[in-house]
Amino acid sequence: MGCTAPRSIESRRGLGYGLDPFRPRSVSMSDEQNTSQIGGIAAEALRQFIDRIERLEEEKKALAADIKDVYSQCKSQGFDTKIIRKIVALRKRDRQEREEEQQILDLYLAALGEA
Repeated sequence: MGCTAPRSIESRRGLGYGLDPFRPRSVSMSDEQNTSQIGGIAAEALRQFIDRIERLEEEKKALAADIKDVYSQCKSQGFDTKIIRKIVALRKRDRQEREEEQQILDLYLAALGEA
């Protein structure tokens, strides 16, 4: 089987129209009147998606800080946070998947004489 030549950026990304997405486009007077659609992109919809993602990223930061505070509280009460993190990770997973993994772990440890 032979190699095929790589397709252009436009065809790979499905942009067509011969536009290079990495080259700034010059804006004429008629283009300024139609700023809502440039290169087939709905600017307002794109802006809303980006704003939404940025808000969610901020919420994610706040939640991460809250989780860190809870782990600090656990530690101050004498709990082992490493073990608590393991428990949280285990509880995210399916019970059957955890049991199968534990059986394999036990088998490997037994094979090494460490069981």
